[in-house]
Amino acid sequence: MTNIQFISKIVATAAINIQKTVQLLQEDCTIPFISRYRKDTTGNLDEVQIEQIAKLQKEYEDIVKRKEAILKSIMEQGAMNETLFAKIDKSFDIQELEDIYLPYKKKKKTKADIAREHGLEPLAKIIMAQNNDDVDFIATQYLNDNVVNEDAALQGARDIIAEWINENIYVRKQLRRLYQRSATVSTKVVKKQKEEEKAQKFDQYFDWSEPLSKAPSHRLLAMLRAVNEGFVKLKVEVDVDAAYDIIDELILKGQNKTTSHVQLAIEDSFKRLLNPAISNETLQEAKAKADANSIQVFANNLGQLLLAPPLGEKRILAIDPGFRSGCKIVCLDEKGDLLYNETIYPHAPQKEEAMAMKKIRSMVNSYKIDAISIGNGTASRETEFFIKKIAFDKPVQVFIVSEAGASVYSASKIAREEFPNYDVTVRGSVSIGRRLSDPLAELVKIDPKAIGVGQYQHDVDQTKLKEELDNTVIRCVNSVGININTASKHLLSYVSGIGEKLAENIVNYRSENGPFENRKQLKKVPRLGEKAYQQGVAFIRISNAKNPLDNSAVHPEAYGIVEKMAKDLKLSVNDLIANKEKTALIKPENYITPEIGLLSLKDIIKELEKPGLDPRKSAKVFEFDPNVKTIKDVKSGMILPGIVNNITNFGCFVDIGVKESGLVHISQLKAGFVSDVNEVVKLHQHVEVKVTEVDEDRKRIQLTMIL
Repeated sequence: MTNIQFISKIVATAAINIQKTVQLLQEDCTIPFISRYRKDTTGNLDEVQIEQIAKLQKEYEDIVKRKEAILKSIMEQGAMNETLFAKIDKSFDIQELEDIYLPYKKKKKTKADIAREHGLEPLAKIIMAQNNDDVDFIATQYLNDNVVNEDAALQGARDIIAEWINENIYVRKQLRRLYQRSATVSTKVVKKQKEEEKAQKFDQYFDWSEPLSKAPSHRLLAMLRAVNEGFVKLKVEVDVDAAYDIIDELILKGQNKTTSHVQLAIEDSFKRLLNPAISNETLQEAKAKADANSIQVFANNLGQLLLAPPLGEKRILAIDPGFRSGCKIVCLDEKGDLLYNETIYPHAPQKEEAMAMKKIRSMVNSYKIDAISIGNGTASRETEFFIKKIAFDKPVQVFIVSEAGASVYSASKIAREEFPNYDVTVRGSVSIGRRLSDPLAELVKIDPKAIGVGQYQHDVDQTKLKEELDNTVIRCVNSVGININTASKHLLSYVSGIGEKLAENIVNYRSENGPFENRKQLKKVPRLGEKAYQQGVAFIRISNAKNPLDNSAVHPEAYGIVEKMAKDLKLSVNDLIANKEKTALIKPENYITPEIGLLSLKDIIKELEKPGLDPRKSAKVFEFDPNVKTIKDVKSGMILPGIVNNITNFGCFVDIGVKESGLVHISQLKAGFVSDVNEVVKLHQHVEVKVTEVDEDRKRIQLTMIL
């Protein structure tokens, strides 16, 4: 089977599209570049499909490597034959390959190995042949210094048979199907841990059982966390009789004198070898699926968070609110640079409200502030009410901003490099302000796991999680594009083809030579070669460039085509851009070249209509209910405005203006069945909810969107 055939089984597109996509990937083209600028080559495959092809190509390569290792090992053992070679050569199922290799795998000495050393394999073959032989008598012929009687001989033979049954490919395959179809997962509390306070959050799993195939990802991950923390024990089981029936059908050859010995070997093989191995394998497979599900939820949430509406280039006063330690204030200019910082104490115990108001008014006027960004942590609502009491000389918008991860950023190496002369409190406030003006540019500096939009993110495969989250960040950054003259080193590192080292070189070049004036200047950056230029250049923007296409998503390789379009319309490129009436006259089929086809040309025309259009919407002010400040103010039956701040498979969490977010279960999102929470709500969506239950002791709020 070729790699293209292997991938074609999963990805529904023509084989030629897969072949060309794999070729581009092997030429070190990035996924954003391929999906945006090589549509005609790939048959218009999107980023998700290209990503899937890349993963399947890697999976294929891993299988090929594993096959080579297995073949080499068996050949070194001198056990290879034509039939075995053909089996391995034909298989591209990693599980099947491991089953084939199992008898040849180096392992600790087993009961069967000891029995073979004692010369009992011929007796095992006689019993396994099931020819109605009197094996009790035949066993006497195999007695020696190590095998003292017939029972010992028969037991040793059964140990060998049990291992053969365990290594039988067909037995393992059929049992796997049984486990995948009908295994149950059950948990029991560890009695000595039952009364521990931490154990109480897992109390529903103190005595729990359900079909493993129907256990939702969040529930399975919760069970496994409870196991890891030592509060419960977990089992994966199937109906034993059903398992024996499967093995009997494949191994037994009717009833005769040897049957009882084979049946004993079957029971031993299942209990000692097959059940532990396949139940664990099934659990790991279910865990891998739960991981993938949870990682996808996290990636979806992160993508929505990164593409949250930006306020844009405005002067912002940012507040990290607090009571005793005061409210940390920073003033930022349009580029997010720090102009001034201060601490005020409008709340208890100091209650210096009048002085704080005076300072805020002065800062707003002095630094020409357009908007105020307030972190949503401790004292957030009190600070919001305090700010709204101030009579400003001009309209100033007030936003509540998620401060999740701000403290992580403030203590990070990135923050220390940006603000070496300021402490963590100032850096945290800067982050709160910047994430209002441009969430994407600021949040890429923070480890996604610290942003608080995941589901059991610490319990899933961390390598796969990092890979998926990195891909999500790359996808978001490149879908928006970045201003090369203002972007941080960290933001630049996510641009297609750039990476950390080139990002650092770009920033250093910018510091030494001033702002970039055109895209061609990128080629002067040390170590930035033709490949990196090709992959990344169209994702950077240069505002006020001499060539207006340098501030668009049009790739420089297509500049000549755009110039010809303009010339044919008797216009300059400047006059063609954003001229919908004229771009409507362009017939893309007239400009097809061997390198740039119809799909790419249609994208170019669309870009010319609205060059550099940011796919994100604009930030909007949101008003919480002014009467609800803490969980004590929340009562059943209330209808409240809220903002969706996390999405899981089982529902969404909504910020209603108190410290504790409320849960809208998936069944309460709307009337009727909902299979996917994202079909109904998105992160940061403004919603209206009704309170159905409040548990002050456990700090839990239940909400519904069915009003």
